[in-house]
Amino acid sequence: MTAESQLSRFGLFDARVPRYTSYPTAPHFNSCIGPEDFRDWIGAIPEGARISLYLHVPFCRRLCWFCACRTQGTTSDDPVRAYVEVLKAELQLLKAQLPAGVTLSRLHWGGGTPTLMPAQIMEDLARAVFDVVPLGDGAEFSVEIDPNEIDDDRLDALASAGMNRASIGVQDFDPAIQKMIGRDQSFEITKKAADMIRDRGVASLNADILFGLPRQNRDRIAASVQKLLSLSPDRVALYGYAHVPWMARRQVMIPSDTLPRPEERLELFETARQLFVADGYDEIGIDHFALPTDGLARAAREGCLRRNFQGYTDDTAEVLIGLGASSISRFPQGYAQNASATSAYTKAVRAGEFATAKGHGFAGQDRMRARMIEALMCDFRIDANEICRDFNISAEQLRTLFDTAARDFGDMVNIGPDAFSIPERAKPLTRMIARAFDAYDLSKAGHSPAV
Repeated sequence: MTAESQLSRFGLFDARVPRYTSYPTAPHFNSCIGPEDFRDWIGAIPEGARISLYLHVPFCRRLCWFCACRTQGTTSDDPVRAYVEVLKAELQLLKAQLPAGVTLSRLHWGGGTPTLMPAQIMEDLARAVFDVVPLGDGAEFSVEIDPNEIDDDRLDALASAGMNRASIGVQDFDPAIQKMIGRDQSFEITKKAADMIRDRGVASLNADILFGLPRQNRDRIAASVQKLLSLSPDRVALYGYAHVPWMARRQVMIPSDTLPRPEERLELFETARQLFVADGYDEIGIDHFALPTDGLARAAREGCLRRNFQGYTDDTAEVLIGLGASSISRFPQGYAQNASATSAYTKAVRAGEFATAKGHGFAGQDRMRARMIEALMCDFRIDANEICRDFNISAEQLRTLFDTAARDFGDMVNIGPDAFSIPERAKPLTRMIARAFDAYDLSKAGHSPAV
């Protein structure tokens, strides 16, 4: 039996499963969590703690058809300037509740397109952030950069503010594919942006690339990956395109009959994976690659890799606070998400309230199952001793949970006295195997393809 037929036997090419950037996943958030919970959870942060901060800028000059993020188009800077003023007001609300001595472990500006902000606005926003919570020792400040929407002034502003990691979205370099996904971004423009970033001494460069795009084949993705490798990114996210036009209406612009079949998606992923590995990148989790010197690769080797809403991270902070419309925060007590609509978010903050609209408070076995799913997604292995040590479960109860999760996967999982693990040949099934530890009703939301 071929490897592909084995994977097919377990339903890999038919399944739709969560990406597990959180547990429980965002479709299970509810309105029981509100501004008071958010305020209380901030107040419970220990004095002197290190936290992470995410700022969401939901504006783009153009709306790419493949994108399912919450964004809105604008040709003017006026709504961006107004939005940044609301972000600054939200920062002041945070400052009033934040315990003393808290510093940043990570700061990330995402979107949307954060780099459409004029240089002066970037400088102003950075000052507002650091007035509330400064960067700690060894902290990382990263920004998502659109090569079509960056120049010397804006990069100078970011570098001066302390940006030491930049992230570039590539998707695919093939002009025909770019046309089909509404993303015009030449290799030359991308290389220029990467060179400009490096010239300013920014230590680390991330890149995102997609597989499963319309008309994509092995030759085309190989050509795009090789061009990307010529830029020497420190880490790469190789994401599978999720075609969900019922959720992201702009995706109706992409004909579904141009998309690769699930079996072809796996071939595309494998083609790209082999090229990254051959070029000296370490495999990180299910869809990331990093140079051995990168912090993500070190975290994977040392067993401290983590999973959050941006994918894989080496950040070990217990608290991630999300500011801006639709941003999600993670606390030891649970998740809190701001109102998704910019208008609702703005109205709440201007009224002097946090914009928390929904979330989830951890209860029962949530924390334990979250840790087991994260361990599988990061290390392909659940350490039984760790789970029994950190959570209220006996070795016998945990073994029963392992046996139940393994029931449908046969020799695609291994259960030993100390661990539940996924062998190399079964790694494409990781999200499906992780789903076996998910206690929530997965029929409540449409998820992305398992491959």
